[in-house]
Amino acid sequence: MSVTRKLFSFAILGLTVATLGACGGAYKMPVGGIPTASMMMSSKTIELGAENRENYAHILENSVKLVAQEPVSTFSADVDTASYSNVRRMLNDARLPPHDAVRIEEMINYFSYDYPAPQSLDPPFHISTEMAPSPWNNNNVLLQIGLQGAKVDRNKMPAANLVFLVDVSGSMHSADKLGLLKYALKELTGQLTARDRVTLVVYAGASGVVLAATPGNQRERIDAALESLSAGGSTNGGEGIRLAYAMAKASYIPGGINRIMLATDGDFNVGTTNFEALLNLVEEKRKTGISLSVLGFGEGNIDDQLMEQLADHGNGSYAYIDTPSEARKVLVEQVGSTLLTIAKDVKIQIEFNSAVVSEYRLIGYGNRLFNREDLTTTRLMQVRWAQAIR
Repeated sequence: MSVTRKLFSFAILGLTVATLGACGGAYKMPVGGIPTASMMMSSKTIELGAENRENYAHILENSVKLVAQEPVSTFSADVDTASYSNVRRMLNDARLPPHDAVRIEEMINYFSYDYPAPQSLDPPFHISTEMAPSPWNNNNVLLQIGLQGAKVDRNKMPAANLVFLVDVSGSMHSADKLGLLKYALKELTGQLTARDRVTLVVYAGASGVVLAATPGNQRERIDAALESLSAGGSTNGGEGIRLAYAMAKASYIPGGINRIMLATDGDFNVGTTNFEALLNLVEEKRKTGISLSVLGFGEGNIDDQLMEQLADHGNGSYAYIDTPSEARKVLVEQVGSTLLTIAKDVKIQIEFNSAVVSEYRLIGYGNRLFNREDLTTTRLMQVRWAQAIR
């Protein structure tokens, strides 16, 4: 966020959200083959002259606000990291990303910060702040606000009921899509135990159950089901999501982690085309205790706007997997924050003192802004700065 000092311009860089739930414990070495860089590069989805149907929501940059008129900035927290790895993919291909593919908050949130962890779960956050002179304007200062969620050891996490909802449409037929997807989900299942459950649902022209609820320690059975997947047909994502929710409900674990992991290149071209209805369905189902997260793969069909919204409405996160190392980062090293939710609908509200600060600008979070009166949650964590910004 960017803040402006009295008689100066004071800018607030933004809020960095360290994982809202992290995991400790030993790292398990991957089992099976790892897709190599040469495999990934030899199977690029977009050839010269091919149609690029990627879709991104338009980003409006936040304007400078006068504290005397608008002293309060309110926005929702964001733990997504998809924008960073997606932009990295384009830069590695020696091309600039579209303007709307770059979400500043996700570029910052992608990295880990050494923020202090909260001492308890009440509240489950610790807030850190840091200020520095702006490198591009001597009259401005940058304020970084870090929010660290409670860290939960993997061995102490609740049992997980995971439904993998996998896109096996024809557009997924490449090593950087279905090939990398199989590797990524195998990495995730390698962290599971006998008390966890895995269900595998696929969708293309039709949807179906490839693997009914299976204990997480039955690794060979789960791996064989993943290896059996092949791509073909058009994409009926809406029907697949409905079936995934039905399967998640059937194997629901009270008090556990109940989550659908949607893995796709983002192309929803048949079936439910009323995306508002689809988002409403996901939002309604989250009230039953079943969350939805999104893993994006490949290029050419990425519907970034829909995938981000599905994760937001489903109380989940949106990550883009462009390399095997990114798969390990999201699904092994950060598996706790990927699966476990320690707080829902987190909103941030910052109020500036007009006697000290004249103006501010929030950098990023353009599609996560709220009006001051929208913060109506019954529980509000307040942080006050006792000393003036000098």
